[in-house]
Order: sequence, then C-alpha cells, then structure tokens
Amino acid sequence: MSSSFGIYLVGFIVLIIGLALGARLLGVSPTWIFVGVICLVGIGILSAVKKTQGRGRPGGTISPPRP
Repeated sequence: MSSSFGIYLVGFIVLIIGLALGARLLGVSPTWIFVGVICLVGIGILSAVKKTQGRGRPGGTISPPRP
C-alpha cells in the first residue's frame, strides 16, 4: 500500500466517523448509520484507488509479459 493511499483512506475514515457521530446525535437509527458507513467506506476505497493509481501507458494498454 502506498503512503498517499493510506493517508487518503485514513482521512476518509475520520470523515466517516465524524458523520456517523453527527447522525447519531441527530437521532438517526443505528441501522441506517451502519448502511451509510458501509456505502461511504466503499466510495472511499474507490476514490483512494483512483486518486493514487499510477499513470499507465497512453491508451490504457498493458504490455504482455516478456518471456
């Protein structure tokens, strides 16, 4: 795992915890908080991977392995 990926993911998890605590203080059902947390974790992982992936070759092609 790259350093920037980890930092991005930790920051997103801190955001999720803050939103979950705020929802709890507003009286939202724990079931819906859990559903929201699961969805946000998925979005966070997808965003972190997209932001931190290396640039590939132009055109998105992958070269075949060399023998």
